[in-house]
Amino acid sequence: MSKRDLKKYLNTLNKDSLEEQLLELYDKFLDVKKYYDFVFNPNETKLVHEAKSKIYCEYIAVKGKKVKMRRSVAQKLIKNFLILGVDDFCVVDVMLYNLEIAHLSSSQKPIVQEQFYKSMLKSFEQVIYLMIEKNLLNEFKSRVLDIFINIKKQNWKNVEQFKIIIEKCDLE
Repeated sequence: MSKRDLKKYLNTLNKDSLEEQLLELYDKFLDVKKYYDFVFNPNETKLVHEAKSKIYCEYIAVKGKKVKMRRSVAQKLIKNFLILGVDDFCVVDVMLYNLEIAHLSSSQKPIVQEQFYKSMLKSFEQVIYLMIEKNLLNEFKSRVLDIFINIKKQNWKNVEQFKIIIEKCDLE
């Protein structure tokens, strides 16, 4: 169904029918519920805290659980933030936190999987581009440089690619 067809259909409904359908969507689909919960109570601080907690548990062993180090977990949270319309500052904060926790994890236990380094480079590129797009680079410059310094200290396999990004953005 196209958006145009949907509009036509919605115009045929009376107010009660429309309310009924929205309530049904709210009950059936978790994403719709999350959206309306956020729209009517936009507690970004709580969302950021929950996201950071999930990311932390993904990279740092908590209560004996095995760490999985899946970049996809953070990416899913960030995508959800963008869909909900969370403030750009909060989105960048969570993206940088993901990188910070990843290098903290790698400092505790060296990581041999090549994919880890590739995915962290991709995350780094994405957050840099978002900061440039949203004009937030200066506000987060010190965190970006701290991340880069730690990557150099740990001698990540792709440290030179991180350095190229830093140089392109004139952050050093």
